[in-house]
Amino acid sequence: MIRTALEMLLGDRARYFGLVVGLAFATLLITQQASIFTGFTERTASWIRDTGQADLWIMDTQTEFTEDRKPIQSNALQRVRGVAGVEWAVPMYKAYIQVRLADGTRRNVRLVGIDDATLAGAPPVMLEGRIEDLRQDRAVIVDARDVNDALRLTRGLNGAGPRPLGVGDRIDINDQDAVVVGVAQRSVEFFWDAVIYTTYSRAVRMAPRERKLMTFVLAKVSPGADPEEVAQRVAAATGLAAFTSQGFEDLSKGFILRKTGILENFGVTIMLGFVIGVLVAAQMLHNFVVENQKSFAAMKAMGASNGYLLRLVSVQVGFAAVMGLGIGLGIAAVSGHFLEQSGLAFRMTWDVVVLGAAGILVCCLLAAAFSLRRVLKLDPAVVFKG
Repeated sequence: MIRTALEMLLGDRARYFGLVVGLAFATLLITQQASIFTGFTERTASWIRDTGQADLWIMDTQTEFTEDRKPIQSNALQRVRGVAGVEWAVPMYKAYIQVRLADGTRRNVRLVGIDDATLAGAPPVMLEGRIEDLRQDRAVIVDARDVNDALRLTRGLNGAGPRPLGVGDRIDINDQDAVVVGVAQRSVEFFWDAVIYTTYSRAVRMAPRERKLMTFVLAKVSPGADPEEVAQRVAAATGLAAFTSQGFEDLSKGFILRKTGILENFGVTIMLGFVIGVLVAAQMLHNFVVENQKSFAAMKAMGASNGYLLRLVSVQVGFAAVMGLGIGLGIAAVSGHFLEQSGLAFRMTWDVVVLGAAGILVCCLLAAAFSLRRVLKLDPAVVFKG
């Protein structure tokens, strides 16, 4: 039966290629857009993943995402440290602040102050300098992408041409002098503003005067303790919001998806790919059945049951679906590599592949349903007409 089904399908090369190309294009639309969507959502929380030393994030109960600064009382740090199951806890400052470069350029940046003693919350990779250099007087660390973009010296110094900000350069943070002692590399974020790291004590000195300055408390749970349970105890003891790293990541992703319209925009494109797949597959399969109705009728006349014909068409649809899915996934993966190199968010995960496969399978099932009705209603006498 399988051989017969494939011979019938491959016998009309033009229709076969048209069906496979249509399904491949639908697969490409579904998986590529889903991968870009996944890449964007992953970037919304990349800063949390870069701060991998912490198990818990403690913050104001009204905080909605990573850049939503709602400062808390400084005594929250000691209260968190007193909760059973907390091994250590450190403060973190994070806020937007204005920076003036040596050439006079002004930029709004995100100033991150990490714990003076442990340096927990530091960027994951250092390209120049050491993270311990932050303990030097007026020291700050900048990101490699930012020095070539937002923090690039555009007017040049002492007659020199434009160049990236580098180690040894001085910048002005809220009218206070600072010296670049290192260049770090962090994950690409959804938010585009430059990030500057320094110690917590220096960050709060540079910050505008406020009654509350601490943005987050980062905590590590004791070995063997359940982070979720410790988070609940911290929240009960302090009256603050306490999330695991995954919980804070989910909170940030959910806020961005609700407020930006990204989900709706990509959802429309993914649905468009699904509709294209259904229409193309349905049209091609319908034409295929019409062209081969005498063959199906002859099989019926020779005693083939409806079940046999259903299996026959199912094999044909399944084969075309597998071929279209494979080609579409391959093109999506290759194009995604180049999209990622150009800076566009792209992340093809296993669930994106499953989504694409499920989408194409449903496309083919719907298309086959329309075509099978005609097959099942065929009159065997058709073979003797004309």
